[in-house]
Amino acid sequence: MLGVESLGFFFITSVLLALSPGPDNIFVLTHGAHHGRKAGLMVTLGLCSGLCFHTALVALGVAALLQASPVAFSVLKLIGASYLLYLAWGAWRSSASSLPAQPPLSSRALYIRGVVMNVTNPKVALFFLAYLPQFITPNFGHAGGQTLLLGGVFMLAALLTFSSIACSAGLLAPWLGAAAHRQMWLDRLAALIFVMLAMRLLLGG
Repeated sequence: MLGVESLGFFFITSVLLALSPGPDNIFVLTHGAHHGRKAGLMVTLGLCSGLCFHTALVALGVAALLQASPVAFSVLKLIGASYLLYLAWGAWRSSASSLPAQPPLSSRALYIRGVVMNVTNPKVALFFLAYLPQFITPNFGHAGGQTLLLGGVFMLAALLTFSSIACSAGLLAPWLGAAAHRQMWLDRLAALIFVMLAMRLLLGG
């Protein structure tokens, strides 16, 4: 079992990483401001659930295989970018005044949106592959078990950090939704952000 000091240091660095600008926290910020605090929190739960998938990949060694297969990596990136572009199209269509108002997304739909966003980003698995092993100590037991523990601690850090972002962004939602033109421009901004995230996923190193 890893020591308390090691886990504490890992938790602090994980919080700092979760706070640094990236696709996941921008995704939470966008949904929180657009749909409200609850929506941001549901997306956060989905994103953190997706981290379970990536932690398991690293523990099983699948992430290393993904890194070694450019074709599989490119296919997964294409799927993730396509999903983001799909969200961008939906947000842009919502901004069109000629269309009827769209019903609010259900908690289940928001949760699934967060899961898909995280799972279809292969860079998360590769990040875990590079980040988690730095804190694994062979003398403390099975590496796979330590990987799962570290993944759980990272998920806790991400949950707390992203929840704070969601609640902060949710404070803006009533003001943004109070006027139709504010909502329209927010929809268009969300569409632009989703397109930028898709391009970053496809073209980023």
